[in-house]
Amino acid sequence: MKLSCRSFQRIAGLSVIALSSTAIANNASENLVATQPDTKNNRIVDLGGGVTMEFVLIPPGSFMMGSESGDIDEKPVHKVTFRHAFYLGKYEVTQEQWESVIGTNPSNFKGTKKPVERVSWDDCQKFFARLKEKLPKQTFRLPTEAEWEYACRAGAHTLYGFGDDEPSLRQYAWYSESSPPSTHPVGEKKSNAWGLYDMHGNVWEWCVDWYGDYSASDKTNPVGPDSGQNRVLRGGACYNKASALRTANRYCNYQGARYSYFGFRVVLIENP
Repeated sequence: MKLSCRSFQRIAGLSVIALSSTAIANNASENLVATQPDTKNNRIVDLGGGVTMEFVLIPPGSFMMGSESGDIDEKPVHKVTFRHAFYLGKYEVTQEQWESVIGTNPSNFKGTKKPVERVSWDDCQKFFARLKEKLPKQTFRLPTEAEWEYACRAGAHTLYGFGDDEPSLRQYAWYSESSPPSTHPVGEKKSNAWGLYDMHGNVWEWCVDWYGDYSASDKTNPVGPDSGQNRVLRGGACYNKASALRTANRYCNYQGARYSYFGFRVVLIENP
C-alpha cells in the first residue's frame, strides 16, 4: 500500500582519514554508465572518543530514475546523470554518532549502533552545521533524492537493489516480515553491490529535496523542486511491508517532523 505524503504537524575534535590517496574522478564521458566503486577510496571521519563514520565512494554514472510499474509519483521514468563521484554514508547515522556530535540522543529505540531516529530534516541540518564547525574543509549534507536512488540501485534496474525476488529481501532489510516494529543495529544485513547497508528498511531516510512531481526530461545532478510543503524520505522502515521498500518508492513529510522511524545518512563533499 502506498504511503501518502501528508503533513504531520563535549564535542570531540574531528578529522578525516583518507584510506587511499588515489584521486577521485571528477569528470565522465557523455555516455555514462554506473561502475563499481573503488573501496580503497572510502573515507573515515573520526568523531572522537573512538566513534567514526565511514563513507563509500559512489562513482559517476547514469541511471533511469523512477518506475513505470510503481505508484503515480514514481512516473515518468527519466534519465539522471551524475558527472562527479560523491561519498555516501556506508550506514545510516547511528545513535552514538549523533550523540558524539550533538551531545544528546532523541531516539525511541535506544542502542548505540542502532540508527538515530526521531530526528527531523531540520535537526539534520544542525548536525551538519556542527560537523562543519569542526571540519571547515568538508561539507556534509543529506543526499538528494536522485543520489539516494542511484546509490540504492547500485547499477540495478530492479524492484530492489539486489533484484526482483521479494523473499530475498529478508537478507538485506529489516521490515515487517523480518522484524518486530523496532529498529536494529546498522550493518547486520547484506550490503548492496556498492557496499551500502540498510538502504532498504530499518528507518526512513531524509533527502535534501522538496517533494514534487517528476519531469520526463533528462536531468544532470538534479536537486528537486525549488520549493514545496514537504521533504522527501526514502527506503522504508522496519514496520513497513516489502512494497514500501522498493527502490523507486517515495514518501514525504514536513521538515520539522520527528518520528521513531525517521533517520538519515550523510553525503560527504571534500572541498579543494
